[in-house]
Amino acid sequence: MKLATFHAEDADQIGAVLGDSMVPLRPALAAAQRAAGEAEAPAIPADMVALLAAGDAALVAAARALAFAARPENAALRRPLASVRLLAPLRPGKILGVGRNYGEHAKEVGGPKPTAPRIFLKPASSVCGPGSTVRIPATVTKPDWEVELAVVIGKPAWQVAEGTALDHVAGYAVLNDISAREFQFDQPLPMTSFAKSMDGFCPLGPFLVTADEVGEPWRLDLRCWLNGELVQQGNTQDLIFSVAALISHLSRYLELQPGDVIATGTPAGCGHFRDPPRYLQSGDQLRLEVERVGVLEHSIG
Repeated sequence: MKLATFHAEDADQIGAVLGDSMVPLRPALAAAQRAAGEAEAPAIPADMVALLAAGDAALVAAARALAFAARPENAALRRPLASVRLLAPLRPGKILGVGRNYGEHAKEVGGPKPTAPRIFLKPASSVCGPGSTVRIPATVTKPDWEVELAVVIGKPAWQVAEGTALDHVAGYAVLNDISAREFQFDQPLPMTSFAKSMDGFCPLGPFLVTADEVGEPWRLDLRCWLNGELVQQGNTQDLIFSVAALISHLSRYLELQPGDVIATGTPAGCGHFRDPPRYLQSGDQLRLEVERVGVLEHSIG
């Protein structure tokens, strides 16, 4: 399924994508229950994190709602995708980023290849949705782009083995880890988390694509276009630490909860490491793509 959070009828709702339509899940499930002569029960929570926390039963109910809405006679349960405003698919409890996690990106940054994941944090307040305009603070002079595969946790993960780590993944999304490079590289003490924590510095979406639809995350192409120019291209084959390795590593130190996000790193091609360096400017348009996950577009204000 491609799960989404959207705004329509003066309310934020969760839904699933069906072709070029959006299916609001709670009304669709209620209709399916009525058609089956069942008592209506709110088996689908009102927000995405709660849906994931409710476990497999809630996802089964969501799949049932989607299948019922897909019937030709139930077109009234669908609405054109273009008629709703997509939001970030969820508001994570915590966002754990991984620096220098692609081999080619580690080379362009320089220094030794990481022997353990380099972890930083992004706050939930940095999240914005598809189509957003990211406002760069006037005092930030070196804003940069980073297309990433975002991993969304579906089941609590504590001290999990690498071999079972993917069992804890709900799905995946596209993420742009916008970074104010002067706070990473121009300070006596690097402030990586702060460089990546400003409002809007985490565009996320457009959907949460469930793990069964994406499949194994070993060979996914990533691309980023800036004003129509391809500026990043890579593949998750180049990850130094795989998705499973990251989940296992992080779960040694903290419990990953449903709705937590891991930003797995970016391929080579960021602006700061070009010659000459290139940074985001007001009016820029970004298009970020992860194979089998989707395309995230946003602008810079």
